Amino acid sequence: FEELRNSGALSLAEEITSSGNMDDYQNGSDDNAAKTNAETVAQNQIDSNLESHYSNIIDSANAPIFGVDTKGRVNVWNRCAVRLVGYSVDEVMGHYLVKEFITSDYQASVQAVLDRALHGDETANFEFPLMTKEGARIEVLLNATARRNPAGTIIGVVGIGQDITSRIAQEREYSKLIDTANAPIFGVDTHGKVNVWNQCAMRLVGYSSEEVMGHSLVEEFITKDYQASVQAVLDQALHGEETANFEFPLMTKGGVRLDVLLNATTRRNEQGNVIGVVGIGQDITAHLAQEREYSKLIDTANAPIFGVDTQGRVNVWNQCAKDLVGYTIDEVMGKKLVEEFITDDFKTAVQAVLDQALSGQETANFEFPLITKAGARIEVLLNATTRRDEQGNVIGVVGIGQDI
Repeated sequence: FEELRNSGALSLAEEITSSGNMDDYQNGSDDNAAKTNAETVAQNQIDSNLESHYSNIIDSANAPIFGVDTKGRVNVWNRCAVRLVGYSVDEVMGHYLVKEFITSDYQASVQAVLDRALHGDETANFEFPLMTKEGARIEVLLNATARRNPAGTIIGVVGIGQDITSRIAQEREYSKLIDTANAPIFGVDTHGKVNVWNQCAMRLVGYSSEEVMGHSLVEEFITKDYQASVQAVLDQALHGEETANFEFPLMTKGGVRLDVLLNATTRRNEQGNVIGVVGIGQDITAHLAQEREYSKLIDTANAPIFGVDTQGRVNVWNQCAKDLVGYTIDEVMGKKLVEEFITDDFKTAVQAVLDQALSGQETANFEFPLITKAGARIEVLLNATTRRDEQGNVIGVVGIGQDI
């Protein structure tokens, strides 16, 4: 109203209706009739100024804005719409928006949006295509709002659009990359319902996209013993806390259990709002089976075998080592090998052998003493070998010994 007052739209109303000045407009007529006439003139001036102000805002907006009357004929078409679609105001005014400018496959749905708005039911974020004058198809995101006259009667619909053609093209490329990736990729929405399921996931697990889309990932495809932990990973990602290298099992359509290594990443829309989680997986079933076989061979070997991580803490201790030294697995796991089980006079030398192996320099036939649980000293001949993960990173040392 301050803008209207400054523009003069309210000055006439204030002048006419101010007390003590009505006589200037009566001209001998009845006071009430003169007042009514004056107020009508003032209101018409206000409405005219409002309409002009409203039209200027629409026409200069940096978003495409169009409007239709109750018959669906175009009566608003701003400059941004002209630039985007290519039709001038003269070429569209009075023409039927849906029949003449919407692709045939979307005419029914666009008409339904307009009809709802004409009944006061407005629509936000409706996607539909528009054909340009040159015949190109552009994707538009639309907010459709009922347009009313000063009396509140609906007189048409105003649509404020956003050109999302580039965004849609990007999304399609993103979807194509996901679908053809050679790693199983799945995604869930904020309710944990599957909305991404690529071809590799389909081949791995056996379920088609149609069989999983819209279903609860955790409740329907995760083994019960892992449902809580997988749900926790998804919940963390939905709060922006991503997880790497999380191991969990998936059940295939044939009932086989697969072991998967997962990176769970937060998925966001253009506004930065979290809309779900994308998980990029790796089938480590064969790898874990290999590790189990490896562990079994180590555990049943007829030579004492121990291993340490990069911090020198015991993480491998086979049956023969247990029989030789007397300590159980529970008594040594996580303990510092050198500090707790090597005699003082050999601690420096043994630590040097481990450090060399952690640097990739392996040692053969190194003699050193071990103290048994009973306090006896035994002499061991050791081969120290670097232990690496699948990527070739050093993760520790394995020592194969011989009681000499």
